[in-house]
Amino acid sequence: MSETLENLLQETRQFPPPEALAANANVTAAAYDEAAADRLGFWEQQAKRLSWAKPWDEVLDWSNSPFAKWFVGGELNVAYNCLDRHLAEGRGDKVAIHWEGEPGDTRTITYADLHKSVCQASNALTNLGVQAGDRVAIYMPMIPEAAVAMLACARIGATHSVVFGGFSVDALSGRIQDASAKVVITADGGYRRGNPSALKPTVDEAVAQCPTIEHVLVVRRTGQEVSWTDKDVWWHEVVDAADPHHEAQPFDSEHPLFILYTSGTTAKPKGILHTTGGYLTQVSYTHHAVFDLKPDTDVYWCTADIGWVTGHSYIVYGPLSNGATQIMYEGTPDTPHKGRFWELVEKYKVTIIYTAPTLIRTMMKWGDDIPAKFDLSSLRLLGSVGEPINPEAWIWYRQNIGRGECPVVDTWWQTETGGIMISPLPGVTAAKPGSAMSPLPGISADVVDDTATSVPNGGGGYLVLREPWPSMLRTIWGDDERFIDTYWSRFEGMYFAGDGAKRDADGHIWLLGRVDDVMLVSGHNISTTEVESALVSHPSVAEAAVVGATDPTTGQAIVAFVILRGTVEGGDGLVKDLRNHVAKTLGPIAKPRQIMLVPELPKTRSGKIMRRLLRDVAENRSLGDVTTLQDSAVMDLISSGMQGSKADED
Repeated sequence: MSETLENLLQETRQFPPPEALAANANVTAAAYDEAAADRLGFWEQQAKRLSWAKPWDEVLDWSNSPFAKWFVGGELNVAYNCLDRHLAEGRGDKVAIHWEGEPGDTRTITYADLHKSVCQASNALTNLGVQAGDRVAIYMPMIPEAAVAMLACARIGATHSVVFGGFSVDALSGRIQDASAKVVITADGGYRRGNPSALKPTVDEAVAQCPTIEHVLVVRRTGQEVSWTDKDVWWHEVVDAADPHHEAQPFDSEHPLFILYTSGTTAKPKGILHTTGGYLTQVSYTHHAVFDLKPDTDVYWCTADIGWVTGHSYIVYGPLSNGATQIMYEGTPDTPHKGRFWELVEKYKVTIIYTAPTLIRTMMKWGDDIPAKFDLSSLRLLGSVGEPINPEAWIWYRQNIGRGECPVVDTWWQTETGGIMISPLPGVTAAKPGSAMSPLPGISADVVDDTATSVPNGGGGYLVLREPWPSMLRTIWGDDERFIDTYWSRFEGMYFAGDGAKRDADGHIWLLGRVDDVMLVSGHNISTTEVESALVSHPSVAEAAVVGATDPTTGQAIVAFVILRGTVEGGDGLVKDLRNHVAKTLGPIAKPRQIMLVPELPKTRSGKIMRRLLRDVAENRSLGDVTTLQDSAVMDLISSGMQGSKADED
């Protein structure tokens, strides 16, 4: 990648905060000044929002960079901060989780109920031989026991490794082996798209390859037949029968809290290690600040799965540390109908929703009439997470879900950062559709060129973090060298995560996706994100994925895969119109060589588009590994549609 990324997309619309929200915001503009004046003092103040058994001696030890230690010498218990202290404040009767199963079964769980279950699970795990420092693998559907399992591990000081419940035997066994886990917590299955989806058989196969596993703790959810070994124990027999009293012991601020594996495209997955005090400080503060959470009146819903970092930070640890009432939903957004999410918003009077751009674009494809059938007037704040959001999807979200009134917080962060890093503050920022805007108070993010020099406003380059932050990853589990090589070797003294970004004329940050997804077309570095956004801004388009394919003339050429909205008819005329629309929006250099109209895009279960597979299709290569795909048949549909799709070269 040469000096800069082209800055092609111009966006001038701005949406200031609603007056009432701004007047009562949890965090005001003063926070930026406080953090700028004394960054470590600012984070020390945020740490004081938590309950510590022993205060720290030093806020940050960065003497052995890039290995950070935050709140050195301090001790606390994460589960105590998420549960016990709310009970001590007389809030035990407050609802912690409104859980909704996909078939429509429900459970209402108060903080007192959740505390009891976590204490019982802590005692049960201890009885199964789990001690502080041991690793526990969790492979679960979206049921309350998943959160209970995580909190019980945190309570007894065991390090959890949650593996997404859609992953294969190889993915699960590889993660268990890498962490040398002692116990697996799972369920017979969960419900997905109207049917029970078995989990236990995958665990059985994985455990057969993993000699470190001593016990498998199984929740009965679907009632499916399961095979049974002498390692297996039922949750309802050992947890529900366990003593409900458990005293939470404090742990060192740097005690390992969890490992979460991110799939490397080539090498073995990276076990991202997060520790205790700094992580909880930042996820608790950012949940309070970015979502403006008022625990007495808000009903919060993050639609992620606990298998991803969003589920760790903004379903379990952030919200519960702040005493939130939240929704947890087991199933998919189109089961039993495409309005299921909005039905739940209406039913529980959700005030804050946090979801992914891929879901928003899917809803656009399904049509405006679906959310219009439901009363969404309770919503006051909308959040976006997972990848850059196209400006048109942002506008659709605000108009159709937020009545044209709700602020949208578009958040940038990663598994590695642990918590939100760049986002509007809803009571402060005049947000621009598609921009993550500014680093949060206390975060030192920058956009630099090849020489690590900050790019001027209007320029593009690499997104880096110049200073350590509390919830940062501490290392890659068992591989310090890979940690340094992966994140700290590109720019000296700076964390580089692999994302491209640009600064607009006002200095606001726009994410341009992975640097690997940047296309070099006739000497111009063009971001796939900007071309996708240009396509989605056309009224006929719901979603687009763009890749660079080898081209004898231009080096790389732009190939686009496009899903049309609801009832729009395709055809050569529309393809030509779309190519011209991109040229007009971004300039002739960004005009796609080819546009494929497709029914679906290849996505992982977390909703990320697998551009690698689309590159294989665009270059007529045999498809690479498709095991993480939600639906592998999608690739057959796309491959068969490739024939005869080249537009006239003009």
